[in-house]
Parts: sequence; structure tokens; C-alpha cells
Amino acid sequence: MSDYSISRIFPKDSAGNKKVDLLLESEGIARDKNLDYTCGMYDEKMNIIATGSCFGNTLRCLAVSKDHQGEGLLNEIITHLINVQFERGNIHLFVYTKTDTAKFFGDLGFYEIARVEDQVVFMENRRTGFADYLDNLAADKIDAPKTAAIVVNANPFTLGHQYLIEKAAAENDALHIFIVSEDASLVPFDVRKKLVMAGTAHLQNVRYHDSGPYIISSATFPSYFLKDDVSVIKGQAMIDLAIFEKIAAKLGINHRYVGEEPTSQVTNLYNEIMQKELPKSGIACTVVPRKESGGRAISASTVRKAIQDGDFAKFKNLVPQTTYDFFMSEEAKPVIERIKKAENVIHY
Repeated sequence: MSDYSISRIFPKDSAGNKKVDLLLESEGIARDKNLDYTCGMYDEKMNIIATGSCFGNTLRCLAVSKDHQGEGLLNEIITHLINVQFERGNIHLFVYTKTDTAKFFGDLGFYEIARVEDQVVFMENRRTGFADYLDNLAADKIDAPKTAAIVVNANPFTLGHQYLIEKAAAENDALHIFIVSEDASLVPFDVRKKLVMAGTAHLQNVRYHDSGPYIISSATFPSYFLKDDVSVIKGQAMIDLAIFEKIAAKLGINHRYVGEEPTSQVTNLYNEIMQKELPKSGIACTVVPRKESGGRAISASTVRKAIQDGDFAKFKNLVPQTTYDFFMSEEAKPVIERIKKAENVIHY
């Protein structure tokens, strides 16, 4: 252990945060927009010589000054962050790292889940974490020649989601629906899952799965060591697909369906990458044009805006009866209040 001290850098500590930014920049790292804890290691002159951060159950924005590399300081920063996470109750931890530093994290007890060569490696601190997740999925495997998959956030579940799922279910013998379980949406996961299941209860060949921590969201994927926004999107998509291909192999999935998103650069690029990469693993990819209402594509953003505006006549035309009934119930009042208070309900 070194003689240097490690302290939390609070958001209001402008001087400390400036020093963190300068250290990150000197190491070619831009501070990630999603951070909920940052620490700094100070030398005797109160310079920050090492830093690291957390977001949720991930470690990120790790850097050591060039003048102090080789002293084992990053090990101390990571140990500190792991202790912070354990105190928060987060014992299943994840890290995204460059391919050339993956071995370092392996020596600290992290295990590889998936990688994109020369870009990023996704790791966790459980030896069999992902393998156990795959084994749990296998309990719902349906042996069928045509088996499809859809990943939905459903924030909330709309007629567009229902249309996409019904189409995939009709064109295949079995359909696996993965519901993004990270709670970073205005509609909580337990509600989103309930509405997906209620809105598709009439389909007999469907199985439902929580995405767990393995199907990646834009909130959990880091942006700090990839050079630009397009690189970030491509890196996330490629890691996502590397994980999905392992899931598909476990469940016998040979077709993935995605909705067209004409207003989203992220989704469009994702779709392009999926259409190019998935067939290489024997998985077809179908991009389905969005269902329309009144000549406009139905989107969850439009539905959230209708809720925020209190326009439930418009809302009713965009969602299944099951979603409408929920939002008319007492149970929905906290969700409606949360949406009404949100600064921005339109997500691209």
C-alpha cells in the first residue's frame, strides 16, 4: 500500500473535479456523463495522481498519472471503489476496459463476458455469473425450428411494441422477449414487465426474460475511452451483439426482430450493425417498419408526452387496452407524477 490518501470528490467540489478532469484528459479519457461516485488519490502537494468512479454497479473513469504509473496505485483505487460498492450493497460488479488492460482486471478477480477486438472488454467479478444467467435462460428453451427474439424497454408498452411482438410471434414457432430490467426509465421495471406480459398474454408461443445486467443500455455502457459518439454506439452495439449471440446459441434463437426508428441515430446505427453482423452467426435480422397512428409512427416518447400533457384521449389511441387500464388505475398515480415532473420525456 502507498502512503497516499484516497478521498471522495463530491459534485460541488469544483476544484477537485477540475483536477480529476485534467488527469483524465492527460490520459486520453473524457469524463463519463454517467457517474454517481468519484474518488481521487492525493499526493503530499494535494495533486490528484489517481482517480476512479462508479455508476450503478460498474467501475469506470480509472486513471493514474504518468508520473506514478507502475506503483500499484490503480489497484488501490479499484480496491477502494469495490469497498464503496460493497457498502452500497452492490456485490455483483462490472467493468468495461480496453483490450490491452483486460489482463490487469483479470488479476484483480474480474472475468471476461464478451469483447470487441481492439476496442473494449466487458468483465464481471463473478467467475460463473454470465454462465449461470445462460443456464437460467435455458430452463425456458423451446425446441422449435423457427425461434425468434425481441429486446424491448417498453417505457411504457405501446401498440407499436405489441405490433412488433405479434408479427414475430406469428412468423415463428417460438418467441423470446427480453425486457430491459435496468431501472433507468421513467416507468419502473416491474411496471414495464407487467404491461408487456399483459399486452401479449394472448400469444401462446412467447417466453419472457429479464435482461439482467448483460443486455446493455446506453446508461451503463461507458463513453469515456472511445474517441467519438459513433465509436461509442458501434462499441456498445458490438458488445451487445457478442453477448446476444451467446444467448441465442443457448436458446436456439435464429431470428431477431427490431423496430425501425427513423428519428434515432443510435437505433438506426444499431439496426445497421445487427443486419450486417448477426447473419454471420446464422441469425436473421428483420427491421420492422413502425406501426402508425394518424399518419405518424407510434413511439414510447410520444406516449410519455401525452401522459405529461394529460392528453389521455391521445394516449388511449397509442397503447393497448391493458396499458390504458393500468394508467387509469390508482397504482399508476406515482408513475404518472414521475412522468409529469420529468424535464424531458422525448428520448432519441
